[in-house]
Amino acid sequence: MIKCASLFTLEVDNPEIAASEIKEQLDAKLDLLENTVGVIMCNPEFVASGVLKEVCDSLPFELAGITTASQAVNDELGELILTVFVITSDDVQFITGATESVSEDVDGPVMDAMVSVFKENPEKPELAIVFPPFGLHAGDTYVHAWEKVIPGVPVFGTCSIDDTAAFSECETIYNGGNFKSAITYILCYGNIHPRFLVATLTKVSPLTTKAKVTKATANCVNEINNVSALQYFDDLGYTESVTFTPFMIDFLEREDYDGVPVIRGHAAFTEEGAAIFYGDVDEGSTITIMVCDPSDIEATTKQKLEQINQLADVNGALLFPCVVRRAALIGANMPLLELKSARDTIHPDIPYMMGYAGGEICPTSMNEGIPTNRFHNYSLVILVI
Repeated sequence: MIKCASLFTLEVDNPEIAASEIKEQLDAKLDLLENTVGVIMCNPEFVASGVLKEVCDSLPFELAGITTASQAVNDELGELILTVFVITSDDVQFITGATESVSEDVDGPVMDAMVSVFKENPEKPELAIVFPPFGLHAGDTYVHAWEKVIPGVPVFGTCSIDDTAAFSECETIYNGGNFKSAITYILCYGNIHPRFLVATLTKVSPLTTKAKVTKATANCVNEINNVSALQYFDDLGYTESVTFTPFMIDFLEREDYDGVPVIRGHAAFTEEGAAIFYGDVDEGSTITIMVCDPSDIEATTKQKLEQINQLADVNGALLFPCVVRRAALIGANMPLLELKSARDTIHPDIPYMMGYAGGEICPTSMNEGIPTNRFHNYSLVILVI
């Protein structure tokens, strides 16, 4: 059995009041079972004011999460808010933690963290919920690091963000501590059966058709259609505006490709004319320029939210939409559209937490229990438990 509850506070100035509000909601909504864990998300102001630490210290279970820009739970939504998603169970166990700094290397700190975990529980978990820091590495670097130490385990999560233009205040969170360069995590063992939904953009730019990535390594695309990436985009007139342009990638050469394309965001060009993306783009893949359109965001979000209600045995849901979806909605003067859609669509009996992400981690499929873990941009990823 798994039970969940979503909690919140808008009190950003007084740590004692904030902790009291969270505790009162917890007592009213949930009787804790043998094992309990919490996902926590908040605006960075809750960190600076001491509210985050007070809330974490006041709760009788461990928590991991990130700072974010805006979020929603069943009873509230907004930008200046702290939320907690509680998971409690008699037959699911949880191990939480934080890695050492991953500013230079990801594989080593993740491996070191899991060495300690394996001493406590030598079995592989059924689910890993991970919270990497924003902007230190291409997103797939985090996915690959976890897959190396727990192969065959579905990995779900989000990179940290904040509400500043440069994401200068974003941090990961573990038990009241806040970190610029650590991955925090929750590992789930036992009788838990996660399901995953991914909403991606669907509208293709009218200015282009599919092109082939003819030279690439990891997240660096050197050539598209046998010319430099810079030249390819320049010929299309995209050089000046490519940063916030989404790209649909078909991993045609990848051995574990499950036929589900993913969205990539462009980060920069190198002096040699290569394009750097936030996630891997395999050589031999096809690339299509998409449109981040508010109407498409609204439609794709609504579709996936309705699917949550159609699933059986739903105890709760975590939802992480990309912050660039939020930026597009802000541009259309609809900044809270996705959050309101969750409130209006998800059945009120289903506890949920929805918070904006700086890069989304979620399997695109499960084949005989084996996940195809992927890093996403411009997407909404959903974990249903």
